[in-house]
Amino acid sequence: MPAWLNRVNRAHPWSHNDHYLGWVVRRVRASGARDVLDIGCGTGNLVARLRGHCTVTGLERDPATAAVATERFRGDPAVRILPVDFADRDPDARWDAITLVAVLHHLPLDATLRALRGTLAPGGRLVVVGCHRDATAADALTRLPAVLLNPVIGLLRHPARATEPPPHMRAPVAEPTQTLAEIRAVAARELPGARIRRRLFWRYTLVYDHRV
Repeated sequence: MPAWLNRVNRAHPWSHNDHYLGWVVRRVRASGARDVLDIGCGTGNLVARLRGHCTVTGLERDPATAAVATERFRGDPAVRILPVDFADRDPDARWDAITLVAVLHHLPLDATLRALRGTLAPGGRLVVVGCHRDATAADALTRLPAVLLNPVIGLLRHPARATEPPPHMRAPVAEPTQTLAEIRAVAARELPGARIRRRLFWRYTLVYDHRV
């Protein structure tokens, strides 16, 4: 990516993850979920949009980010923020819906998808917005419009020049290591019937309904 484009993107940051939150909320609402687990909830942007429709438990392993989310929802009976990783969840708890936004690539894919399936209540829904590693011509074709649109959207949403990322974009990040083909293969094995789509802005989406 040209240096000048990187400078524009840094000066006018916007969240590719938040771009898909409305899509996540619609999929969760359509499932009829009453109790939702949001894994890697960050500062709580998705939690805030879900809480009017259900009760939400957010897991956030980064202490500073979890502290922001905890303060944000202090006194809200519909929200609980826990400063733990998915591996430290209550193993006996089951959820009507589970959401992960740009989190799955931080976790071991096979074992996590298997655990997520076991953590859903019968009829529960898993909704994922994930990141994948580009490796194919199809990836390149999707990347090109994203590269061109990214600075335009940043300038429109945040015309004032930023000196640092906003709080909800400061949590530690990791580069994805698996390609979309590899993710599809693991999902087919661990989440039969999961629906995966390639998306703009270096993302894919996955929806899985747990049938027992």
